[in-house]
Amino acid sequence: MTTTVTAGKNVGATVAAIADQLRDPAVIGTSEDGRTHPQSLAGGAAGIALLHLERAVTGHGDEALAHRWIRTAAAGPVSTGAAANLFAGAPALAMLLHNAATNLGGYPRAVAALDEQTTILTRQRLAAAHARIAAGTPLTMREFDLIHGLTGLGVYHLRHHPDQPITLEVLSYLIRLTAGWSHKAGRPPWWLNAGLGGTPDDRFPRGHGNLGIAHGMSAVTALLALAVLAGQRPPGILDALARLCAWFDQHRQADDVTGTSWWPAYITDTPAAPAPHRPSWCYGTAGTARAQQLAGLALQDAVRSRRAEAAMVTALTDPHQQAQLLEPGLCHGKAGLLQAAWRTAASSTNPHLATQLITAIRGLADDLARQLAVAPPDAPELMDGTAGAALALHTAHTGSCLTNWDAYLLLA
Repeated sequence: MTTTVTAGKNVGATVAAIADQLRDPAVIGTSEDGRTHPQSLAGGAAGIALLHLERAVTGHGDEALAHRWIRTAAAGPVSTGAAANLFAGAPALAMLLHNAATNLGGYPRAVAALDEQTTILTRQRLAAAHARIAAGTPLTMREFDLIHGLTGLGVYHLRHHPDQPITLEVLSYLIRLTAGWSHKAGRPPWWLNAGLGGTPDDRFPRGHGNLGIAHGMSAVTALLALAVLAGQRPPGILDALARLCAWFDQHRQADDVTGTSWWPAYITDTPAAPAPHRPSWCYGTAGTARAQQLAGLALQDAVRSRRAEAAMVTALTDPHQQAQLLEPGLCHGKAGLLQAAWRTAASSTNPHLATQLITAIRGLADDLARQLAVAPPDAPELMDGTAGAALALHTAHTGSCLTNWDAYLLLA
């Protein structure tokens, strides 16, 4: 269905103003943690390049400026070690250059070299993961998650060579990760013996089950569903999706009065009083509902998709949930919800829910534009700064996402 959002004129003007402020790569500062490294998607040039690339492809920006940022992202040594993942180093740069080559042309040698290196890296990570499973040692967040792990690498492979063996190998690993569990069992095999940061935490003495999309099973659900929708069906993939959906259903919180639902960000062995988490992309309804909608589409489960879409509507309109969403950015704030809701509306087959989503998206876009005009984030970056917020606003304002930049977020 059509998802053009005719938001106020201030939305387009806000995006243009931010893009103008981010013309010079010198706007990126430095950090000791590597967040602003050129190949960092979170805080480096790679993330900001996505904004200029999308604007150039949609006819709103300068192609030369997009290339300038892409070259800046590719400057310097490329990380291929333990810290390399979808959001940093060779895989992040490979995905950016594939995107640029597809939409603007160029970079053939760099794309080929980065693709080869990302494939080597993925096979190394797969070998370690299967060895860990065979040894029966606990799962770690960095093995499988979107930001650092094999789910993120699977995003790259599924988008750029879905038919190659390496793509099926990643999907098969994720299928294996879910094996041997049913909704009648106790802890699932994806239980993490750590805190939300992936390290030991006194607040999580017995670990947790992570439902989020940044570091948890919403990411696995979304990737497997997108694979099915792309025609990739390795043995066991539908069963794996069904197991994951059963787990999410186990922990879904329903409001019998309004008929809406939501999911906790995580669960522990100690039951807590249910209350909606902020509807962010990383740990809230924005990411989880989109993953559940995709699962519904992959499994041809219309009820699941409708529930997910209704949950997204509530996240956009419930004052209690909106009051928790104070930041403007993609990861923790309004922009992440805005982009996830736009993708959900674009995939909806329910005209009533789609109309509700579009109306709510319009309001959120206007609200985000006002916030950015009055109190923009200090950082120019993609995940928590102005570049990511501007990208989500650009998508809502133009009604298009031609470069599919939000594949990094597993929304597409």
